[in-house]
Amino acid sequence: MRTVLEVLHLSTDYLKQKGIQNSRRQAEELLGEVLGIGRMQLYLDFERPLSDQELERCREWLKRRGQGEPLSYIRGSVEFLGCCIKINRDVLIPRQETEILVSKVVEELSKRDLENKVLWDICCGSGCIGIALKKHFPKLQVSLSDISPAALAVAKENAEANSVNVECLHGDLLEPFKGRLADYIISNPPYVAEEEIATLEIEVRDYEPKIALSGGVSGLDFYRRLSKDLPKALKQGGMAWLEIGDGQGTALLEMFRDSPWKSAKVERDWSGRERFFSLEIE
Repeated sequence: MRTVLEVLHLSTDYLKQKGIQNSRRQAEELLGEVLGIGRMQLYLDFERPLSDQELERCREWLKRRGQGEPLSYIRGSVEFLGCCIKINRDVLIPRQETEILVSKVVEELSKRDLENKVLWDICCGSGCIGIALKKHFPKLQVSLSDISPAALAVAKENAEANSVNVECLHGDLLEPFKGRLADYIISNPPYVAEEEIATLEIEVRDYEPKIALSGGVSGLDFYRRLSKDLPKALKQGGMAWLEIGDGQGTALLEMFRDSPWKSAKVERDWSGRERFFSLEIE
């Protein structure tokens, strides 16, 4: 029987041969997930033998990871600001940058009275943004929307699993909300330029849904539409927050420079890349 340490060495070598970056860390996370223990515990239990069932599962997951499938999809869930979010290939994998965006929104909303306030999470994907905000602010009336029925089904499942009551609507951008107004709107829309899709890492290019990545020729298609539609969807004094691609800040400031915007601001993530865009309406 193979021990934890033996399997860890073999798994690392296999992933390295397949060209997987950070192969040791990837092998640790994969094996830890199979065994239900943390990475550090692997080294405390390094002489523990794996059962046949554990070995088979490890081989299956290694094969998938070696083909480029992201570990998060293999695992089937991620942690996002205290929420367990189920994911599959119908939705993007929630990323740290999006957690930073939501943390900024939490900081802003913590200063406000949220009684009867309405927030829409547009292009919700897995629903991680809206669900995390609803969990943090139970008084907030939260709606999720997405053009993909498959993604919306994942969002509904995540809402139930995290015990939050949110509305889920199918449709393109703000179309599901015709005749309604929101106090706050947040979105992580597709923003990758069409020609850049082919240059993305295999984990993203070949596994994550293109519909959630491609923002048209320039990557700005969805922001152009939002620049026209957001003013008609927000209440007086309302705010909007958007995740953006690095280098898109100047173009967005130009799009949203005219009235009725009281303020428009580009912010950077922890690595110094343009990543967030916030708006306040007069």
